[in-house]
Amino acid sequence: MKIYHSGRSTDFIAPSITIGCQYDCSYCYLKRHHPDKSVDVSTNINEILTTINSHVYFAEIAKPNQTDDQYITYDIGCNADIGLDSKYWNWQYVFEWFKDHDLAKASFATKRVNPKFLSFNPERKIRIRFSLMPIEYSQLLEPKTSHIVERIQAINDFYDAGYDVHINFSPIIVYDGWLDKYEELFKLVDKLIKDEIKQHVKAECIFLTHNEEMHQKNKDNEGEYLLWNPSIQEFKISEMGGKNIRYKYNLKEDYINQFVELHDEIIPWNYIRYIF
Repeated sequence: MKIYHSGRSTDFIAPSITIGCQYDCSYCYLKRHHPDKSVDVSTNINEILTTINSHVYFAEIAKPNQTDDQYITYDIGCNADIGLDSKYWNWQYVFEWFKDHDLAKASFATKRVNPKFLSFNPERKIRIRFSLMPIEYSQLLEPKTSHIVERIQAINDFYDAGYDVHINFSPIIVYDGWLDKYEELFKLVDKLIKDEIKQHVKAECIFLTHNEEMHQKNKDNEGEYLLWNPSIQEFKISEMGGKNIRYKYNLKEDYINQFVELHDEIIPWNYIRYIF
C-alpha cells in the first residue's frame, strides 16, 4: 500500500489496481518483472482508494505544476495497461471516486482504445495518455495493440466524452531515419486531432531504456534491431538492480534537441510537459 513520488507523468504513483499485461511489447519494462501475460487483480480496491484519500490531504505539492494546474495527480496504471484489463475490475467505481474527489485526479497511459470508457464522463478528472510512436515501429514492437491511427483519432472522442487527454510519446526510438518517421507521426497527429481541442492536448516524451534480459528474450523478434543499438547506447544499473541500456549521455542531449525542434515545428500547439 505504498504511494511513490513521481513528479513526471503524475505527482504520485498509486498502489496498483492490476499488475501485468496481456500485450507483449518488446520494450516493456513491466515484462522484466512480470514476464508472462497473466494479470494480477487487487481485491482491496476500497483500501487502495482509502490510502490515496489519506495521502492526498497531506501531500506537500504546490499547484499549479506541470502535472496539473489544480489537482494532485495519481498514476493508477503504472504496472498495467488499464485500457486493456478493465474487464477484470470495477473501473466505473474507481473513475467515479476520482471524479467526485475534491483534490485527487487519476491518470494512466494506454495503448488500447477501449470504447467502453466513452460511456462515462469523468468531467476531466481522469487523464488518459495515449502512447504513440511511428506506425512502422509500432507494427514491429507492440503487436495486437490498437493501431496508431486509431489511438490518435480516439483523442478527439475521449476529450468529447469528458476525459483529459494527453499524448505519451514513448518510447522514443533513435535509429537511422528516425526523425523522418517522427515527422510523419507529428503530421498525422496534426491532421487527425480537431483544431478546437489542440490547446488542451499536452505531451510527455520519454526516450527508450532497454534491458539486457529483455534483449536476450527478444533476440528472435523482428524489431529488436530498433531497441538494441550499443553503438549509441550505454549501460546503467537501475534502482532495482537491472542492467539497463540507454542512449549515451553525450548523444542524448542532441537527440532531445532534434526531437523538440521537429515537434515544435509541426505541432507547436502540443505543449511538451517534460522530456527525458
